[in-house]
Amino acid sequence: MGRAGTARACLLAVLVAGLAVTGCDASAPGRPAGSTPPSPRAASDEELCVKLVGYWSREALDGDGYGDYQSMGLSNGQYDILRAAVAAARPVERRQGVEAARKLIDRQVRTGCAGRYRGGGPTGGPWQ
Repeated sequence: MGRAGTARACLLAVLVAGLAVTGCDASAPGRPAGSTPPSPRAASDEELCVKLVGYWSREALDGDGYGDYQSMGLSNGQYDILRAAVAAARPVERRQGVEAARKLIDRQVRTGCAGRYRGGGPTGGPWQ
């Protein structure tokens, strides 16, 4: 790439970065000019656990397998919550159907994640 091509690539990178930093919709409908958009709320560790473990638990219940917990982005402790929730949901699925099993998974995962992060976070390292 020549000097002109490098300069264009750098300019494009600067423009894209600028849009990412400043946003590209300063005049959103319903928002007064010059107002700041609301900041996104950061999810707690417990909320992230519920979303992530809940997602993979439903995938496992649907027969898409467990896989390796690290490839799912789970810690060992989160994977334990997943396995317990799916094991509890399987007989419910056979007796009462998929919807009842998914509701049970949601309750089990929420309870497991609440217990796991009750003190603010797990102990024993990032993958525990």
